[in-house]
Amino acid sequence: MKNFINNFYLGTTPARYLDGFAPLAFRIFLAPIMLQSGWTKIAGFENTVNWFESSLNLPFPEVMVVLAAGTEFVGGILLLAGLGIRIIAPPLMVVMLVAAFTVHWDNGWLVLSDASSWLANERVMEAVEKKQRVHAILREHGNYNWLTSSGPVTILNNGIEFAITYFIMLLSLFFTGAGRYFSLDYWFCRGAREGSRR
Repeated sequence: MKNFINNFYLGTTPARYLDGFAPLAFRIFLAPIMLQSGWTKIAGFENTVNWFESSLNLPFPEVMVVLAAGTEFVGGILLLAGLGIRIIAPPLMVVMLVAAFTVHWDNGWLVLSDASSWLANERVMEAVEKKQRVHAILREHGNYNWLTSSGPVTILNNGIEFAITYFIMLLSLFFTGAGRYFSLDYWFCRGAREGSRR
């Protein structure tokens, strides 16, 4: 058994040279999401301030919008470059937690109203009848086949699912860093190590 375990771990040793791909995948996935979210807040600054103040009841809404938008937009750029990942990940995680608990919490876990999910709550179950009514209206008053040719009609539940998923991905990046080979962090650290040896 001991030989099997040793051989297994020795056999997986070459994979560590490719361990930069997982952080790279997380960064490529998260960067456009953060850039888009930050840019949307910047472009609609006044509307976002009003939403933060009137709907979310956040204190100092102008400051909160600047902090959230700046963190997301700059964070998206840094994620793409793989630069300062362990520095930018915590503020981005805070933004995700604030979003989860101020915007999405009351809606439960699911982003989409999927009544077949074991995570469906009362709000999701109520959407079933509404979705049936939407389908009936589209069939009666619209070209149903054309309207649904790009995908089925669904109702957004707007739960915490995405915000928490992004938080977990950022938490992983905080611990792993930007990754080997495909990040500026890696090359800067490597250059610093080589410089200190001279």
